[in-house]
Amino acid sequence: MDDVPRVPEQRRPGPAEPTALSFGVLGPVRARRGDEALNTGSPQQRALLAALLLREGRTATAAELIDALWGEEPPSQALAALRTYASRLRKVLDPGVLVSESGGYAVRGLGEGALDLAVAQDLAAEAEKARAAGDLCHAREVLSRALTLWDGETLAGVPGPYAEAQRVRLEEWRLQLLESRLDMDLEQGCHAEAVSELTALTAAHPLRERPRELLMLALYRSGRQAEALAVYADTRRLLAEELGVDPRPGLSELQQRILRADPGLAEPSAPQAEPAAVPVRPAQLPATVSDFTGRAAFVAELGEVLASAEGRVMAVSALAGIGGVGKTTLAVHVAHQARAAFPDGQLYVDLQGAGPRSAEPETVLGSFLRALGTADSAIPDSLDERAALYRSVLDGRRVLVLLDNARDAAQVRPLLPGTEGCAALVTSRVRMVDLAGAHLVDLDVMSPEEALALFTKIVGEERVAAEREAALDVVAACGFLPLAIRIAASRLAARRTWTVSVLAAKLGDERRRLDELQAGDLAVKATFELGYGQLEPAQQRAFRLLGLADGPDISLAAAAAVLDLPVEETEDVLESLVDTSLLESAAPGRYRYHDLVRLYARACAERDEWPPSERTAALSRLLDFYLATVGGVYLIERPGDRLVDHLATPEYPGLTFSDRHAAQDWLYAEAVSLLACVRQSAHPGMIGHAVDVLWAAVDLAESGTNSKEYEAVASALREAAREAGDPRAEARALISLAYAHSITGRFDLADEEAGRARELTGDGAGDPLAGCWSYNILGAIALYQSRHDDGERYFKRAIEDFRSVGDRSGEASALCNLSRTYLATGRTDAAVALARQGTAMYDDMGHALKGANGRYALGLALTRSGKLAEATRCLQLALEVFRESRQRLWEGMTLFRLAELDLAARRPAQAAADAETALTLLRGIGGEWRRGNVLTVLGRALNGVGQLDRAQVCWREALEIFETLGAPEADEVRALLTPASVA
Repeated sequence: MDDVPRVPEQRRPGPAEPTALSFGVLGPVRARRGDEALNTGSPQQRALLAALLLREGRTATAAELIDALWGEEPPSQALAALRTYASRLRKVLDPGVLVSESGGYAVRGLGEGALDLAVAQDLAAEAEKARAAGDLCHAREVLSRALTLWDGETLAGVPGPYAEAQRVRLEEWRLQLLESRLDMDLEQGCHAEAVSELTALTAAHPLRERPRELLMLALYRSGRQAEALAVYADTRRLLAEELGVDPRPGLSELQQRILRADPGLAEPSAPQAEPAAVPVRPAQLPATVSDFTGRAAFVAELGEVLASAEGRVMAVSALAGIGGVGKTTLAVHVAHQARAAFPDGQLYVDLQGAGPRSAEPETVLGSFLRALGTADSAIPDSLDERAALYRSVLDGRRVLVLLDNARDAAQVRPLLPGTEGCAALVTSRVRMVDLAGAHLVDLDVMSPEEALALFTKIVGEERVAAEREAALDVVAACGFLPLAIRIAASRLAARRTWTVSVLAAKLGDERRRLDELQAGDLAVKATFELGYGQLEPAQQRAFRLLGLADGPDISLAAAAAVLDLPVEETEDVLESLVDTSLLESAAPGRYRYHDLVRLYARACAERDEWPPSERTAALSRLLDFYLATVGGVYLIERPGDRLVDHLATPEYPGLTFSDRHAAQDWLYAEAVSLLACVRQSAHPGMIGHAVDVLWAAVDLAESGTNSKEYEAVASALREAAREAGDPRAEARALISLAYAHSITGRFDLADEEAGRARELTGDGAGDPLAGCWSYNILGAIALYQSRHDDGERYFKRAIEDFRSVGDRSGEASALCNLSRTYLATGRTDAAVALARQGTAMYDDMGHALKGANGRYALGLALTRSGKLAEATRCLQLALEVFRESRQRLWEGMTLFRLAELDLAARRPAQAAADAETALTLLRGIGGEWRRGNVLTVLGRALNGVGQLDRAQVCWREALEIFETLGAPEADEVRALLTPASVA
């Protein structure tokens, strides 16, 4: 960067005063005093100011300035004009800033950070130092800040040869900085995100080879090898045609490495987590217990293994033992002791291996990647791709991974770092003999001495010393199992009137009743029985009823519904259960059971809850809580929508929210537990309310994060309703399932499910709203499948039916959908009118999210009608709402439509960037048909910027998709590929 102009004399120590002058040259030439914009005058006057600012505080003679402003043909009064400009600038600027000296002028006395160019230079130097030191995260963040200082063209609108020369030089420097930051993007594993920006950069600077090299690498690492090779072919052809030269050796070598599938290209050389809102050095370890006792040999053994991680490919220790033996406590304690050896962070996950539905490795990898700073859009869909990216992000870092409660080795393998310097601790109830290279540790119960020491720490030295023999009887009755000892000791500690002998006698009685069971499980159950038996009646009831609910945890408000108690009273009861170690506080306001304790709580409910109908009533209250709350969320997103009026009436109240953002936060935070509750309610008596919760939670289907589980729950509800002979519930489940299928692009299945829903609703007499929506969904599927006569008929029937039930929101939806059918059949003016009508209806009702759907349809129609400026405004407004509402599907589709608009406006480079971003967002959601459409538009955009070979690759992939689906769009793509041969 030696050729970059420096301006050291213009910087002074200390921050600028609030009213200090500041200047900008990385864009239009601007001057400000604090927040006040100053008038810098005519173009020539701005040219004088720019020339002086870029002189690094040195004096410029009058002759130099005249040459800078006018070149070889200055006006006859150039010197007088120069003096006039200088005089005007002095009046605007602070005294002493523009000085006359030796027949010339200079700008002096500026504070630190007063010139945007100087700030950019400092940031670039800081980034260079950070990169040299190996801190890519900081280097990339600082370089990004430097690049944001540019505001359009450098020295925009400033005339003169000097300004032109500086413009060229500073633009070249900006491109160098941008290439450096993009290079770091790839080193950090952000391939998918980089493709969009690199595509736009290569379109804007087609003869620049470094961006094309980076683009080839980004595409290859994103699994798009054919496109990467096509970029090389495009580059070679363009350089030959324009300059008569071949690509530089580095580009040719990269092409050969891609052809060989060189393993060295597959992963970044030194990836680091991208700085983001999440911590880049995760510290996820649960808190260690303050009374950790014993296990000294195991602590030393495991600590030694972890300490060896620096010189090994990977250190893995797998702890096995029965439930409650203290695997997690030991692992967490050892992990905390080893934290200093793993300065880049510690990851933790409960794999729920002992439960009915253990954690999926791909879900865990997604969570780990986010914790390491990877953006959602950069996280691939498949397990193998996520595991590869995970290993890439960890390469070169020292991270400890604690995999708690694993089911088996198959669940663990994809989650292992696999790189030198990292280590993994695994706990499981099974010995992982098939986990290659693992250091296996079998954790047995505590020794009597250790057990007594733990009991003493909890109960107190004085009480135990007085009854040592009784204390030994207690820990023996607990089978020396840490979890059992902790629970028994906690009960004794809470009851000052009990003696240790009383506790020993009670445990002795319990053991005699359970002497047929295995020792370990016997001790645990006996201790649970003891702990449960000593609870107050309200605590017992809470303990057994809360255990009935599926889901990984439960919120305080949901627990209050299960118990039918006020929130404050519920919190007191739950916190008292936490104090007894029978319940865990997962996070503020959220609670969970140890898996063994949950099973015991359910057994207690089966045995003790009277009348038995109270078990059903508790789950019914939970379901009604979700129904009432999610109905409110739906309504706050869609004011005036009639769906809520047609839902079952909940008998238990839900939460209320002051704004849509709080409502959305609740829905996405509660999504897993909500869907688990709905799935659990798939039986007669609750199925009707369950399908209504799912219908009102439709936003989860479009989010991407919860789409698969939403679809699975809808399928389960359909089967349950069918078996129960409940046509209303079945129709509603079918509508949710049909919509979920349409989201994922499985239109044949969606059409089948929606058709069955229509049959069940008949003329809508029994469930008019379900009938309306069945026609609306059938119309949308017909639109996607280019069955436009069918689509028009369905949409018109939907409009008629929505009007008959007074559902203006549904009517607006059908109008906007019909607009798209009219657009597809060439009735553009009518399409615009219908979309305007539907959008106006949404706006009248105050629908933010659905209004965005209306603007999406209107933007399409306006694009086709040639009203591109208005279409752009509509789609940009829709895009903002979709992003804000976390609707990844619609965010991606709106960017796709903006790419179509950019093509119509002859902006192919921008179209390519938008289409690339859409591809990234739609991974894992939207289905192959939508992907094929985006690839088609991306190919058109690439063709427009001269990247012909890459365009062909996109079209070939799109054609393969459409031919597989039997979609009519295949004909359009074949035409684009003609006369090229189609592989």
